Amino acid sequence: MSNRRTLANAIRVLSMDAVQKANSGHPGAPMGMADIAEVLWNDYLVHNPTNPNWFNRDRFVLSNGHGSMLIYSLLHLSGYDLSIEDIKDFRQMDSRTPGHPEYGYTPGVETTTGPLGQGLANAAGMALSEKILADQFNTSSTKLVDHKTYVFLGDGCLMEGISHEVASFAGTQGLGKLIAFYDDNQISIDGDVAGWFTDKTPKRFEAYGWQVISKVDGHDSGAIKAAIEAAQADEERPTLICCQTKIGSGSPNKEGTAATHGAPLGDEEIAATRANLDWPHAPFEVPQDVYAGWSAKERGAQQEADWNKVLEQYLNENPGKADEFKRRLSGELPKNFDDLMQGFIAESQASAEKVASRKASQLAIEKYAAVLPEMLGGSADLTGSNLTNWSGSKAVTPQDASGNYIYYGVREFGMAAMMNGMALHSGLIPYGGTFLIFMEYARNALRMAALMKQRVIYVFTHDSIGVGEDGPTHQPVEQVASLRATPNMHTWRPCDTVETMAAWGAALKRNDGPTALALTRQGLACQNRSSEMLSQIGKGGYIIADSDGQPDLIVIATGSEVGNAVEAKQQLGAAANKVRIVSMPCVEVFLSQEDAYQSEVLPQDCRKRIAVEAGHSLSWYKLVGLDGKVIGLDRFGESAPGPALMEHFGFSSANVAAEIEKMLAS
Repeated sequence: MSNRRTLANAIRVLSMDAVQKANSGHPGAPMGMADIAEVLWNDYLVHNPTNPNWFNRDRFVLSNGHGSMLIYSLLHLSGYDLSIEDIKDFRQMDSRTPGHPEYGYTPGVETTTGPLGQGLANAAGMALSEKILADQFNTSSTKLVDHKTYVFLGDGCLMEGISHEVASFAGTQGLGKLIAFYDDNQISIDGDVAGWFTDKTPKRFEAYGWQVISKVDGHDSGAIKAAIEAAQADEERPTLICCQTKIGSGSPNKEGTAATHGAPLGDEEIAATRANLDWPHAPFEVPQDVYAGWSAKERGAQQEADWNKVLEQYLNENPGKADEFKRRLSGELPKNFDDLMQGFIAESQASAEKVASRKASQLAIEKYAAVLPEMLGGSADLTGSNLTNWSGSKAVTPQDASGNYIYYGVREFGMAAMMNGMALHSGLIPYGGTFLIFMEYARNALRMAALMKQRVIYVFTHDSIGVGEDGPTHQPVEQVASLRATPNMHTWRPCDTVETMAAWGAALKRNDGPTALALTRQGLACQNRSSEMLSQIGKGGYIIADSDGQPDLIVIATGSEVGNAVEAKQQLGAAANKVRIVSMPCVEVFLSQEDAYQSEVLPQDCRKRIAVEAGHSLSWYKLVGLDGKVIGLDRFGESAPGPALMEHFGFSSANVAAEIEKMLAS
């Protein structure tokens, strides 16, 4: 069997060779962290390469995702379904080894990383999920949920603001099974970080409540082993292991310099590195004894088999809980969920309650959370405004993680990125709230959820100038358009309690991407609907008030403007018979319907169309066309009472009616 240094050198040569062949990539971090990775993966990481989705595996996250060849080398060497041809195909079209690790492309990659700092947040979400599920399902005799989360990160991750949010939260929650390895190589893209990063990182994390193990030689396997064992021994606090390394370790002329960060080493330096590492083999050639030293298949299969015995014991002792555990891990909703959802929608229509849609959302949470214990709610310090809690809410605390509600504090970005980690972990459906305007703080984490196709639900309240007196700093204008522009994001802006209940049902049923709910502060009257209309809400758009026969003009509205559009139609007199009102709570879902349904709601020969939404007009031109008009808001708002602002900016029913009459006459 090969010695440790030889095993680690396999990572170094695969990484530098793949980057060289692609003429693109980042060899420095994989070469610098190779010794740390070798110890962790060969001596401590619990995983099964033949079943990457085994639930009780340890999670490994490469937060400094630009060093992707590190994780690809690890997966290939330890026995995952990632061939040497895949390694050679690094950064190429349709490759299983893309430039940054992408969830769903490569077996064993737990999350998509690259935007620095978010991997740490994902890992914190995974560790919190483990703790919550352990408290919810483990018994005094059986530890069904029992694994660790390891994360590699670099200087860049720690410079990003999200690292402060998440590290603070993880320390407060006592995430003792979260172990982070800080690659302290003192180099970033621009060179020596001393000119722009002089934080006392160990003291910072100690202040957050972490165990900190400082000045670990990242190239000394004995020191690394001692640090990992100390980290594992402290289950009350997360641990930061500060590993002092040399970026590009092994490169005789570029080691320790920014030249290794994001560019190939070059043929001459690669040859020198091979000689320096005593690695006589050709590019992409790994000796069989090195593969044998790395293989985790046998060990991983045994670890999973041991856990399966625990699961079998748990099934015998707790059959009901075991069935619920398996259902939640599968991501499947209860078999009667559709019937329950339709019942909740019908009840909402019957009640005809006039409430703000943020309150309607709370009513929906009350219904759905009672039948879906996997729902894990929270808010970024706005629980009383977002109304994300319900009568069954129980706070998750360091002492008792069995609850279902998280007080995230003012950490919007951290919250959203941790929610991604929770969804990836499985067993929970995370939802979190903030004001819609502060979606901007969390924007990149929302994008990552959409990219990874994760079931994450965002409760964004105070959705327009209807916020009123708080003024333009708190009044969203472009945010809904931005959400709609995000591929694979479903954005619902419901007009009343009924649509809000349907929107929540759609978000919970969706298992291939995130959902954003844009909700009002002001009260909204419940609209009248037939049973057919109720069944069509889930299609994203439907006729809520129709014309006599084919319409001469169609008004498309969302959210609080639907009621105004319906009132405008009622003010038209005889002309009302020529006007159809369409409620469009979710544009993306509507546009995914069959052409026949879209044409039924928006017939192509009716070119006179008006879209009404108290937000940016950009996302509506596809539906209103060149002959249509958008009553929107393409400027910032003002500080004044909400009703006055809606009147001032043209969203009153009287103004909508006037615009309808003008277009009908044209």
